[in-house]
Amino acid sequence: MKTNLVTETLSHISFRALAVLLVVFLTLPVFSLLFASSPADLAAGVSHWLFWPALQLSVKTTMISLMLIIVTGSPLAWWLATSTSRMSRVVELFVHMPIVLPPAVMGVALLTAFGRFGFVGRGLDAVGVHLPFTTAAVVIAQVCVSAPFFVQAASNAFRKVDLDLILVARTLGASRLRAFLGVAVPISLPGLVAGAALAWARSLGEFGATLLFAGNLSGTTQTMPLAIYGALESDVSVAVALALVLAACAAILLLALRAVPAVIVKNRQVGAR
Repeated sequence: MKTNLVTETLSHISFRALAVLLVVFLTLPVFSLLFASSPADLAAGVSHWLFWPALQLSVKTTMISLMLIIVTGSPLAWWLATSTSRMSRVVELFVHMPIVLPPAVMGVALLTAFGRFGFVGRGLDAVGVHLPFTTAAVVIAQVCVSAPFFVQAASNAFRKVDLDLILVARTLGASRLRAFLGVAVPISLPGLVAGAALAWARSLGEFGATLLFAGNLSGTTQTMPLAIYGALESDVSVAVALALVLAACAAILLLALRAVPAVIVKNRQVGAR
């Protein structure tokens, strides 16, 4: 009996030790980043000429890509969630493919599709449209790598919608679009918000596909991750400042992911009373 108790205690300690080890391993780099420079170094990095153009471009392109993802990804997610055909499962497989593909592979794939001699790029080039190494290329790269995160989260949220509610709305005279926006979207809102936040975060941190497809041109295609990459070669303080801003965005996003769904649910409960 005593031997079993000792063995169980040791197993419990070992189990917790492994968990603590992973926590330390994951949090140590973040805390190291916080103490990597003094406030003066951080202020100098923020005032560097690389900082604000990269920040403005990141905000601009990620907002555009997020709007495109929500507008096009919501109908796709609804179809994937409600369809029972084999075609929907095949489409879902291809939609989720960018999640498992390395970003560098996506960059090469974008070049083969939209490059000057690419599958679609040849036709675009013939009418004077050149996508690679432009701001539009940054948006395209962000949409390709981050849309699957929204579609996956949104389709999971839509699967929890009772389709009988949609049917009732339709029998009361609502159109398909009105039933979708008035019934399915409010019910699935916490999942949609979480998916949008994940997609935005993925767009904000996108590096590999953007570098290969859009390049690293200051003011045109140099987003914050690319600016960090460039700053490491010349001024580490700027790289740290950019990294800290990205880390702050990630922290705010994480708090929002935890707070927003809870607020939505609470408001629903208050409204139901």
